[in-house]
Amino acid sequence: MKKFLKILLFISLISNLNYVKVFAESSAELLKVDWSFKSFFGKFDRASLQRGYQVYNEVCASCHSVKYLSYRNLAEKGGPEFSEEEAKAIASNFEVIDGPDSTGEMFTRPARLSDKFVSPYANDQEAKAANGGAYPPDMSVLVKARKGGADYIYSLLLGYDDPPADIKLDDGVYYNKYMYGNKIKMSSPLSDDLLEYSDGTKATTEQMSKDVVTFLMWAAEPHLEQRHKFGFRVIIYLVIISILVYFSMKKIWSRIESKI
Repeated sequence: MKKFLKILLFISLISNLNYVKVFAESSAELLKVDWSFKSFFGKFDRASLQRGYQVYNEVCASCHSVKYLSYRNLAEKGGPEFSEEEAKAIASNFEVIDGPDSTGEMFTRPARLSDKFVSPYANDQEAKAANGGAYPPDMSVLVKARKGGADYIYSLLLGYDDPPADIKLDDGVYYNKYMYGNKIKMSSPLSDDLLEYSDGTKATTEQMSKDVVTFLMWAAEPHLEQRHKFGFRVIIYLVIISILVYFSMKKIWSRIESKI
C-alpha cells in the first residue's frame, strides 16, 4: 500500500511540474520599463500619476474598484498631489449612500474627501452578472498581487493580439500573449487617442498603459517614497554607527596591546 501511495505521489509531482512548465512557456517574456519608482531612490512621476488617475477614472473605473483608496489620498504628499480643491471637485462627481437621516431613511449625497473611492457595482454578484460571470478584480493592490508586478500589468495591457491558428477561443474570450494561459475575458481596454489628456500629452496606448500602471503602483504602495527616504536614513545611520564602533574598538584594543 505504501509503495502504491509513493507511486501516486511521484506521478502527481511529475504532472504538476509538466503543467507548470507548459503554463510558463505559454506566456511571453514580460516587457521591461524603466520605472521612475523602481530604484532605491525611486519617486513617482507626479504628472504620470495624475494622467494615470485620468485613465483609471475614464477607462477602468467602469468595471474595477480601488476600495482601499480615499479621495483625500489624491491630494496627499507622495501621491498625485492634486490640490485640495481639485480633489474635492473629483470627489463631488460621485454619489455615495449615507444615513440614516433623522427619519430613518438612507440618502445619497456627493462624495467627500474622507469617502472611499466609489465602487462601480453594489456588490460582487452584480459585478459578476455584468461581466459574464467573471469578477473584475479590485485594483487597490493589483500590482503587488501579480507576479511580475508593474511590468506584468503593463505587458498585459499591450499584449492583445490575434490568436495563433492552433488556439481556439470561446465567445467573449480574447488572446493575450502575456496573460497566464494566453486567454483573458477582458477585451483590450486601451487604444490610441481613446481619451484626451488634460495636460496635452499624446494619449498613445503605450503612454496610457504606463501612466495607469504608475497610478496602480502608487495605489498599492502609497507610502513608497517615505519608505525609501526612511531606508536611506537608516543606512546612513548604520554607516555612521559602524564607523564609530570601529574606531572605538580600535582605540580600546590599542590600550590592551600597549600594556602587554
